[in-house]
Amino acid sequence: MGLAASWKRCAVVLALTGTVMLQGCRAQEKWPLWTNYSDKFVDAQSGRVIDHIADDKTTSEGMAYAMFFALVVNDQKRFDKLLRWTEDNLAGGDLTARLPAWSWGKNPDGSWKVIDSNSASDADLWLAYDLLEAGRLWKIHNYENLGAVIADRVAKTEVKNIPSIGTVLVPGAAGFHLSEKTYVLNPSYTPPQVLARLAQYSKQPWGSIASDYPQLLARGSGGGFAMDWISAGDVVRPSPPPNELAAGKRDAVAVGSYDAIRVYLWLGMANKDTLGVEESLPAVNGMSAYLKDHMIPPLQVDATGKVLNDAGTVGFSAAVIPYLLATGHKTEANQQMKRLAASLNEQTGLYGNSPTYYDQNLAMFATGWMEKRFWFDKNGELHTKWHPK
Repeated sequence: MGLAASWKRCAVVLALTGTVMLQGCRAQEKWPLWTNYSDKFVDAQSGRVIDHIADDKTTSEGMAYAMFFALVVNDQKRFDKLLRWTEDNLAGGDLTARLPAWSWGKNPDGSWKVIDSNSASDADLWLAYDLLEAGRLWKIHNYENLGAVIADRVAKTEVKNIPSIGTVLVPGAAGFHLSEKTYVLNPSYTPPQVLARLAQYSKQPWGSIASDYPQLLARGSGGGFAMDWISAGDVVRPSPPPNELAAGKRDAVAVGSYDAIRVYLWLGMANKDTLGVEESLPAVNGMSAYLKDHMIPPLQVDATGKVLNDAGTVGFSAAVIPYLLATGHKTEANQQMKRLAASLNEQTGLYGNSPTYYDQNLAMFATGWMEKRFWFDKNGELHTKWHPK
């Protein structure tokens, strides 16, 4: 049995000098967007996050994001439920023994179970971060202990050294290794604020990943745009998706799209004094330059910066707002804010006429940060309305 089964909830009391203290029992914060998202995408009974346009699949990413937002609103009951589902269904009942599988859903035989047992390092980082910060803010050592275990396992199984770049996070424990010296990397998998927080727990390898990240981003960008995937070996350059490479698809091209959009989001939300942030922003200035003359972020660009699809979703608009503000492009940020506000559906309370799981997550990160529901200090520590210091 994993640690989840033994965690203490808000009702746990401490008897100190004849008095009773409740820890982590401040009132929950009301956040309509999170409430509406939960109503549509989170199963109330089990805690499973469901991506309805992907055959009702669940990913470790979705679970980790939801745990973050539950922490932001001080909902420990929801946090526990999300964590229990993750451990029971993605980690074989024990997160101290293995990293979670990245994909769970309906299999060809009709059963609902793990689809792909490989890990996803971005979700693993966020999961470790969620637990470390939940332990600190709610003063629950079991959370912190589990977060540390997961961070250590990521360091041992999902971190490599590439001589031409330095220390990097590989996308999963298995695969992504094109040759003896070359890996395919995803630059959106390493939020600087998350690395900074993990570096407080254990300086290495997180400090090295953060300090080497700006070089990876700069050498792997496409015409000033962040790319979804980067090939890193003797040569560092934009890469086609690894699944297309594995399939031998000859016409596969490198693009910046649904993955890369998070690079702008993470950098924009991070404290500028966080290691790697200030140095990384110039590497992706193609986006701010593009938005000076265009109303909507591109959905897809190629490795030269050529726009292949100019119709970025409303989630893309949300994701670039913190980045535009961080780089001093207030006019362009305001334009994206207007688009985002205009897309709010009064009936669902979500963004877009057909709200999608991914767009809503991008919007929750961006609007939650803009509304100061949460923010990060230079060491990556999370600050919230209910726990601002």
